Amino acid sequence: MNTPMHCPGLQAHKSLSAFTCKCSNCGKEKEIFSDELDRPHVCPRCNEPLDLTRCIAQAGSYTLK
Repeated sequence: MNTPMHCPGLQAHKSLSAFTCKCSNCGKEKEIFSDELDRPHVCPRCNEPLDLTRCIAQAGSYTLK
């Protein structure tokens, strides 16, 4: 039997970048990945919309091999 060495769909997520977005209302941080930047996000604590233009790229963006 031939078993794959990685999960199916790995190729689609191989070069994701991670961003930390801080809520301007309460300060709670939320991690958002580069493939999620095209949709709105809300703060998990206070439910206010997050301003994605104020997100900070995390050092060492995720690169799966």
